[in-house]
Amino acid sequence: MILPPYSADAARYDEGKMVYRRAGRSGVLLPEISLGLWHNFGDEAPLSRSREMLHFAFDNGITHFDLANNYGPSYGSAEQTFGQVMKHSFAPYRDELFISTKAGYDMWPGPYGNWGSRKYLMASLDQSLRRMNLDYVDLFYIHRYDPETPVEETLRALVDIVRSGKALYVGISRWPVDELRKGMAYLDEHECHCLLLQDRINILDRTPNTLASLEAVREAGTGFIAFSPLAQGLLTSRYLSGEIPAGSRAAADKFLHPSSLTPEMLTTLRTLNGIAEQRGETLASMALSWVLAQPGVTSVIVGASSTAQLATNLAAAKSAPFTPEQLAAIDSACGKL
Repeated sequence: MILPPYSADAARYDEGKMVYRRAGRSGVLLPEISLGLWHNFGDEAPLSRSREMLHFAFDNGITHFDLANNYGPSYGSAEQTFGQVMKHSFAPYRDELFISTKAGYDMWPGPYGNWGSRKYLMASLDQSLRRMNLDYVDLFYIHRYDPETPVEETLRALVDIVRSGKALYVGISRWPVDELRKGMAYLDEHECHCLLLQDRINILDRTPNTLASLEAVREAGTGFIAFSPLAQGLLTSRYLSGEIPAGSRAAADKFLHPSSLTPEMLTTLRTLNGIAEQRGETLASMALSWVLAQPGVTSVIVGASSTAQLATNLAAAKSAPFTPEQLAAIDSACGKL
């Protein structure tokens, strides 16, 4: 298939288009809104739609694209999609892009296709680079904590990956806070600072581990990038009626279960929606703004199934600051869950 040529919007860095935040104590600036390729970019999605969204993101100042080896579906297909766009569209702009990928979850059969061994991490990154048509990634994460593999083996692999030139920086995703502190210290001792922690936080989901991790990374000079800011779609207008729309994630009962929509949850969502309306924005926009308002947050990863949805997410970065009264009302609503 012959793809039409792409030329990036010359106004992509114009003032007011995107704000960039420093990732901890580093030289890296990330857009407040980053695009994640967890869903909607695999081999089940038309390449033309994925390409359109990636072009739209970059044209609007999104320079950071977040992937993982098993993103799809199927495994590896999101990286393959990105690799096609990289080859045919983004190659002239490689030095403007910040591309991350991860390894740590099930990827291929047998004992070496999962968790945090040196063998798995090294092999996985090599595969990811081939799929994405890249010589290196800007950031490579360990995707989850491995309780069986010695943590020094995992961390040493990250250090050696940076020294090999296959990644410029390393990060950690979803580790228990005590292990996170040890991991960041180890990496600093080996002159390979942990650039980012990636973890889940949203208005509804503020676990003690995540809140403690936010404090830990601020102390360590590491950035924080948030995923699932809309709680798999709960923090949108889709469920405010109490009905489960056809085609929604709750209807698929995969990443969001219908049982999540309890009477208490509905009451909370409707209260939050009322606060958003008072602010003159949608519930989804307020939810993204709330994450960006948390001290220590560098960027928030959004997913999208269309350019229109991505445009809505981008608008959230331009929302008005929260008043103390609004923050208290949000905390009160969520405290009833």
